[in-house]
Amino acid sequence: MAVQNIEALFFDIGSTLRVTDKNPAFLAEGRRALAALAGSREDPEVFYRRLKERYDTYREISKVALLDYPEIEFWQQIMLPDVDGEYVAARAQELTTLWRDGTNGKRLTRFDTVETVQELHCRGYTLGVIANTITEAEITDWMIEEGISHCFTTTILSSKVRLRKPDPAIYHLACRCCGIPEGRCAYIGDNPDRDVEGTRAAGFGRMILIDDPKKGRTEQMRHSCDDLIENLSDLLSLFPPRQ
Repeated sequence: MAVQNIEALFFDIGSTLRVTDKNPAFLAEGRRALAALAGSREDPEVFYRRLKERYDTYREISKVALLDYPEIEFWQQIMLPDVDGEYVAARAQELTTLWRDGTNGKRLTRFDTVETVQELHCRGYTLGVIANTITEAEITDWMIEEGISHCFTTTILSSKVRLRKPDPAIYHLACRCCGIPEGRCAYIGDNPDRDVEGTRAAGFGRMILIDDPKKGRTEQMRHSCDDLIENLSDLLSLFPPRQ
């Protein structure tokens, strides 16, 4: 059934607009390159595990505080506090890319993302992104590469605004940036806890989850959202052209 009175659609990134391929060789190369860039003489896997312990500690704290560090501070203060700060600052973006390569694998655009985003834009919806991420530039670079940057009015990343989902403040900020009240906004994500909690608390008009049956969360997701979809293109059945 088509959704009425929605003017803006905000998206998560990971497992929503993009998916990952954890190819072992790709992961290993990411970890090797990361250790080399950081100037480590340790075995890349040993070095990676040491950083992973720091990252996991940071992530648990950030989940409670609902705050994230900007990219440079993240690398200077959390991940590589024992490496020259100026060197780290100059290479923070590259370090982030290699860290994500070695942790999450290769990031792939979902097969129906580009066409769906372009069509929703043509139908008159304001589009935006609200995502928890340690990167500050890679998301917008990806949008440009895919030819969809013009479709997005607002891109809110936790690493740039410090706020973190599910804090409703990050959703309110996105709505203020595009000038549309929360009740006329919908959010599309994949997490039945974090995404739903923040969206509901912020007073969004619609919460939509995209399901990955391999994760075994279908029933939990079905009961926590307004709409459960399997493919991003299913949004085109929910959101007809705006008058």
